[in-house]
Amino acid sequence: MSRVHMIRHGRPASTWGEADPDPGLDAVGAEQARAVARTLLALPEPERPSRVISSPLRRCRETAQPLADALGVAVEIDSRVGEIPTPAALNAQDRPGWLRQAFQGRWSDIRGDLDYAAWTREVAQGVASHPGAAVFSHFVALNAAVSAATGEEAVAAFRPDHVSVTTFDVVDGALILVDKGGEASTQVL
Repeated sequence: MSRVHMIRHGRPASTWGEADPDPGLDAVGAEQARAVARTLLALPEPERPSRVISSPLRRCRETAQPLADALGVAVEIDSRVGEIPTPAALNAQDRPGWLRQAFQGRWSDIRGDLDYAAWTREVAQGVASHPGAAVFSHFVALNAAVSAATGEEAVAAFRPDHVSVTTFDVVDGALILVDKGGEASTQVL
């Protein structure tokens, strides 16, 4: 058994649906990143992460960097813990409505270019492949991992706040949910 902490990125400088498709953190988000690094570093030795994994997107990489700096390790990029793929036919302005509709249903009901139920399993496999790590990811990917770990079919299994830390154990390559991170209302739901 190994522990993995999955963290939602800090508050971005812009939100989805706005002009920047890959925003970094705003000043609040940067402070959140430093605070979550302190929180993770304060964990007892067997639970403290020794590696730092991130989605390829800038807001996650910037949230991960303070912990990586404190641990003296590089941020490793894993696209499997990245943002949910948007159907190719949608433009950026249509993404918010598509996500809102998806959040009302089950993974198997999401309309798009791929099997989103399979995507949840891919996210979970990505997280499970990093025992002993802190994995910095996104609202939807966190929901995918929780859903895969619990068997929950709802897309919106919970509402992880910025820098919310969700904890899993990895047992025989599978995620076991230990603790959902803090929740908050977001503009998504």
